[in-house]
Amino acid sequence: MRAQVHRLDRACCAYCQTPEALTITTFEMDHIIPVSAGGATLLENLCLTCPACNRYKATRQTAPDPDTGRIVALYHPRRDQWYVHFAWTNDRQRILGITPTGRATVAALCMNRPQLVNLRRIWTKTDIVLS
Repeated sequence: MRAQVHRLDRACCAYCQTPEALTITTFEMDHIIPVSAGGATLLENLCLTCPACNRYKATRQTAPDPDTGRIVALYHPRRDQWYVHFAWTNDRQRILGITPTGRATVAALCMNRPQLVNLRRIWTKTDIVLS
């Protein structure tokens, strides 16, 4: 099943879009809906995540939208389309949340953490294409 999830997510973190091949760590399988909340170990409930996004997400399924304070669902990689909720800045170094779900997910998972922005800066300077 890991190989199927890897293929579905194009070997990138389903959340921050970091390619696993450009890191020095092995990515993890995330239960999108946690087992503790009744989530099953099925393809439609699993996604590939970098360790940091997986840690920040933990068992959360909701988070506050930073603009409104309203509690909203986090991005669901199997039900939602990434480009509906997120966009890259023009320099491709930061992810913008463009919906309440996108904003809540960017904030909750710290998808623009300084180390990752630095890596994206290097990748864009060397013409490595991110999704």
